Amino acid sequence: MRGFAVRDASTAASVEAKAKPVTALRDLFSLVIRSRAPGLRWRLTTALGLTLAGKIAGVFAPLLLGAAVNRLTAGQGAAVQVSVSFAALAAGWALIRFLSSAAPQARDAIFTPVAQAAQARAASETFAHALALSIDFHQTKRTGALSRIIDRGARSMDFLLRALVFNLGPTAIELVIAAGVLAGAYDWRFALTTVITVIVYVVLTFVVSDWRIAHRRALNEADAEAAGRAVDALLNYETVKAFGAETRAVADYGRALETYSAAQVKATNSLTLLNVLQSAIMSLGLGVMAIMAGFEAAAGRMGPGDITAAILILMNLYGPLNILGFAYREIRQSFIDMEAMMDLRRQAPDIAQAPDADDLPLAEEGRGGAVAFESVSFRHGARSEGVADISFIARPGATVALVGPSGAGKTTLVRLALRMIDPQAGRITLDGVDLKQLKVAALREAVALVPQDVALFNDTLGVNIGFGRPDAAPEEIVAAAEAAELSAFIAGLPEGLETRVGERGLKLSGGERQRVGLARALLADPRVLILDEATSALDSRTEAAIQQTLRRARKGRTTLVVAHRLSTIADADEILVLKRGRIVERGAHADLLAQNGEYAALWKRQTRGK
Repeated sequence: MRGFAVRDASTAASVEAKAKPVTALRDLFSLVIRSRAPGLRWRLTTALGLTLAGKIAGVFAPLLLGAAVNRLTAGQGAAVQVSVSFAALAAGWALIRFLSSAAPQARDAIFTPVAQAAQARAASETFAHALALSIDFHQTKRTGALSRIIDRGARSMDFLLRALVFNLGPTAIELVIAAGVLAGAYDWRFALTTVITVIVYVVLTFVVSDWRIAHRRALNEADAEAAGRAVDALLNYETVKAFGAETRAVADYGRALETYSAAQVKATNSLTLLNVLQSAIMSLGLGVMAIMAGFEAAAGRMGPGDITAAILILMNLYGPLNILGFAYREIRQSFIDMEAMMDLRRQAPDIAQAPDADDLPLAEEGRGGAVAFESVSFRHGARSEGVADISFIARPGATVALVGPSGAGKTTLVRLALRMIDPQAGRITLDGVDLKQLKVAALREAVALVPQDVALFNDTLGVNIGFGRPDAAPEEIVAAAEAAELSAFIAGLPEGLETRVGERGLKLSGGERQRVGLARALLADPRVLILDEATSALDSRTEAAIQQTLRRARKGRTTLVVAHRLSTIADADEILVLKRGRIVERGAHADLLAQNGEYAALWKRQTRGK
């Protein structure tokens, strides 16, 4: 666990180092354009227009109020005329102020469908890309961490759009307009004071926020560590229970939460310091503006309304700047989160479909597919041995068994046949077509796997069986369940096929999960059926029944069987005996026993005492 934490921390640091705002913004707008949001063009244009209109109105509204106050304090003799003018100007100020406040709300209502569509598009594309990555990639990644990369990356898009495009960018424009209005309507010193105040405010915020980044990073790492420990313990619930490790799991989680709490305290205290400093700068700027306006009024160059307008203009600028520290920190974090997501999207799948990939040629009904391994070699990066120079042919309708000790390469051959990995030498063909030249969807339809450890979705039995062929009719699902000897089990359930199986199918026994996996594979009706210890979790009586089912299921299709119990594959057409990644013996059961070699030794060990 600690090793993972160190790796996650270093990964976060490296991603932050690579996060480039220009690249991220280009990726961001590319995703927005591809979002296919309804009315994308007019929504984006209108949202930007409303944002700018609101900022302009926010600058000019105080001028109307200032004029109204000046009108009220001047010309006391014409009370009725003054009252009417004041009321008109005050009403105009209220209307423009309302428009400046309503514009962002209208913008949000118009733009939200675009932001949500872009967010959904980014998440779905990244999720699809993650699923396309190799099995080696997924075996070295934490599932919880991968899910968070996708979630945080997609959510960062919405924040970046709103913060950069609709907040900080327009605020910079508002500052320029405000400085021009103050210089033109009153005095250039008012504009200079406003610009200097905002610049000092922004620079101070950026400097302190950069200092706070370390606290924020520590907080994120502590959050990821706590979440990772919780997810690991929950996913491995049975292991934790089996070893009585609940107390240890809770203690580890508690220590991670303590680290998170300490990091949260530091982050909160640094935020408090930032807020105090920002308030000091803001108050100082307003104080200087008020003093300058007072001197101007005493000299007769400004009226009371002008003082009010100048201060209101500066206060309106402070409104968006109030969240600058939060926005700056979150923008940096959003860039990091988005870069992490884009970095994931830039990971090239090890298994990619060739541009000129073909469909499988049509096969005769009830014939099965021909699988050929031609001098295939593959070596895992994390292992000293793999498989080397493997050659064999599984003819249509034949059953080929793979046997040998653990680590001999049986699972590697299964993954190669499924094209979860590609051979580093040689080639594999299905009905004469190299798997690398075959459309991935066509391969997945033609080959079905029943693994040793069947993982099920947290859904109903019917959904899990139907996963093998989504368009299957209910009666076909029932027939597949019957073929896998599940009928009696399902009949005893109050909700039948609507029974939920729990996380990864943990509500079912190992044998029940294997039968569901078998039903799923039979429903897919593949040309090639791969059975990877498909009866290892069954009792002897059920295994005997399933073996009969498997013999029926093997008719009309080619079958690759991985087995430890040799009695289950004695009737195979050919048995390949693997040792240290190589085929050391091959032949039928009787022939191999007669050779008195590796297979015969395995057979004797398993049948001794019977």
